[in-house]
Amino acid sequence: MKENIAFPIVYKQDDQVASDNLLQLYQDMILGRSFEDMCAQMYYRGKMFGFVHLYNGQEAVSTGVIKALDPDDYVCSTYRDHVHALSKGVSAKEVMAELFGKETGCSKGRGGSMHIFSSKHNFLGGFAFIGEGIPVATGAAFQSIYKKQVLKSEEKISVTACFFGDGTSNNGQFFECLNMAVLWKLPIIFVVENNQWAIGMAHHRSASTPEIHKKAEVFGLPGIEVDGMDVLAIRKVTLEAVARARSGEGPTLIEALTYRFRGHSLADPDELRSRDEKEAWIARDPIKRLSNYIIENKLSTNDDLINIENKVKDEIEQAVDFAIASPEPDVKDLHKYLFADN
Repeated sequence: MKENIAFPIVYKQDDQVASDNLLQLYQDMILGRSFEDMCAQMYYRGKMFGFVHLYNGQEAVSTGVIKALDPDDYVCSTYRDHVHALSKGVSAKEVMAELFGKETGCSKGRGGSMHIFSSKHNFLGGFAFIGEGIPVATGAAFQSIYKKQVLKSEEKISVTACFFGDGTSNNGQFFECLNMAVLWKLPIIFVVENNQWAIGMAHHRSASTPEIHKKAEVFGLPGIEVDGMDVLAIRKVTLEAVARARSGEGPTLIEALTYRFRGHSLADPDELRSRDEKEAWIARDPIKRLSNYIIENKLSTNDDLINIENKVKDEIEQAVDFAIASPEPDVKDLHKYLFADN
C-alpha cells in the first residue's frame, strides 16, 4: 500500500508572541507529554485499567486552541481527553487520581480515562463514542448565545471549543451540528484533530473528500486547514475563530493536521502504520519545534526550558503520589453522583 505521508500547504504562523507566553505554551505542552508518558508507565504496572488513549504528538493542538480561550469558555473532548483537561486547568493530581479510579479524581473515580470532567473549569467531558461530544458542545454554545440574546446577560459571550478526530467527520452528528451552528450563529469552534488514522483505518482510505475543512463550505462557515504540529499556527487561527465567535459571527471549522506517536490505545500493538510514516511525523515533533523556535530566536535560554521540564517532572511525580495515596470509592456510594443533589 502506498503511504500517504505528503504534507500539504497549510496555514502558517507569522505573528510574534511574547516570550512569557511562549514559555507558558511550552510548559503546557511538556505537561501534556510528560503526563501521558507517565500514564503509559502506570498502565503497564497495572495501576490503570480499561482502555487508555494517549495524546503524544498532538500537544500543539490542545495547547494552541485551549490556551487561546478564556476561563469562562467551554471545552468538549473525546476519549483522548487527558491533555485537553490539563490545558483547561484541571490539575494533574485530579486527572491522575481519576485514571487510578480514586475518590479524589475529577470525576470521583467513576469516569476513568475516557470520561474526564470538571464543571469548575467548564470542561464538558470526554466521551467514549466518536461524535458523542459534538451535540453536547453545540448545546453549550446554544445556551451561551441564549443567555446573551434572550436573557440579556451583560457578560461577554462564552465560546465552546469542540474537539474530535478525523474518523468522526463522516458521522451524522458532525454534519447536523455544523448546520445548526451556522443556522443559529453559535459561538463554537469545531476542531478536527486529523491524526491520519481512525483506530486502524487510514483517513485517506475512508473519506471521499479527505480535506475535512472543505466540508465547511457546504454549510457556510469558514473551514481552515492548519499545521497541527505548529502550536503558534494553531494559536493564531484559534484567536481569529474566538474573535469571530465572540462577536456573534458564528462558528469556525479548524482542521489540524497532526499525528499520534503511539498506537490508538495502550492495548494497540500499532502494527498497521509503517515505520517511514511514523518517522516522518516524529521528525516534526511539535515540542521540539517550539523549543527550537525559542532558542533560535533568542526568546529564552536552554536553562529556562530545562527548569520548566524539571518543574513539570516534579508536578507529575506529585500527581502519582497523590493518586496512590487517595482513597478508593466506598461501595456504599455506588449510586452516588448518578443524579444532581437537591
